[in-house]
Amino acid sequence: MARGFANKSAARQWVWDRLSAEGVARFPFPPHGRIPNFAGAEVAAARLLDIEPWKRTTAIKVNPDSPQRPLRAEALRRGITVFVPTPRLRSGFKKLDPRHIPPDKIEEAASLSRGNRWSEEVALAEMPELDAIVCGSVAVTRYGRRCGKGEGYSDLEFAILRELGHPPVPVATTVHDLQVVASVPRDPIDQPLSVIATPTHAIRIKCPSVAPTGIDWTRLTAEDLDEMPILAELKRMASNAQNPTTANSNRLKRWARDENVTVLRDRQ
Repeated sequence: MARGFANKSAARQWVWDRLSAEGVARFPFPPHGRIPNFAGAEVAAARLLDIEPWKRTTAIKVNPDSPQRPLRAEALRRGITVFVPTPRLRSGFKKLDPRHIPPDKIEEAASLSRGNRWSEEVALAEMPELDAIVCGSVAVTRYGRRCGKGEGYSDLEFAILRELGHPPVPVATTVHDLQVVASVPRDPIDQPLSVIATPTHAIRIKCPSVAPTGIDWTRLTAEDLDEMPILAELKRMASNAQNPTTANSNRLKRWARDENVTVLRDRQ
């Protein structure tokens, strides 16, 4: 029977210890303090990509951690464009376009350490709307709750896309079966899971929690803004926008320009 936890820290520690004790953790070691790699990650990745809407996606965001490397590679093989956040969001997002990656270089492109050769940085204003998201997790529940390694980057990435005006899209994760626990607390900033794929089965969440609408700026410090320039850029975009509540000022400007052209043509 799965175990429940009153706080996320206890859930993380239990999962890390259990993966290690059961011998199912995979490189890098130890699994503690990170999104843990696990035996069967390749199987879980293939299982997820055979589930709608991931099966028919053309563009997805996938976290840069080791257990999702097989998923990044398999997505590229299937012709899916993969957007990967840089570690700790220091440089925003990078794009892996399968049209520009030779088949024998896909594994290299999916690697965090060697993938730069095949990726290109994407400016915030140029981030396209995505079909779905894959995030890494330390512990998850069958009701769609999750916790990462405790630094909040994955949830922040989701919030950034929402700030850009992107609609909420389904979020999935791949984990080992031992990472599925009975309960963990949920914070308002947590992105909701729609699907959990493990090496043995898939869990579909019937009623995912309500998705965050954007960044909770009160949780961020001046140090966070210094360490993640992408956030400072986002704040500038927001302040320059015609509507202060909408972050993507460039899109707003293009929209306004197109609307003006239409109005002028109507008047003519």
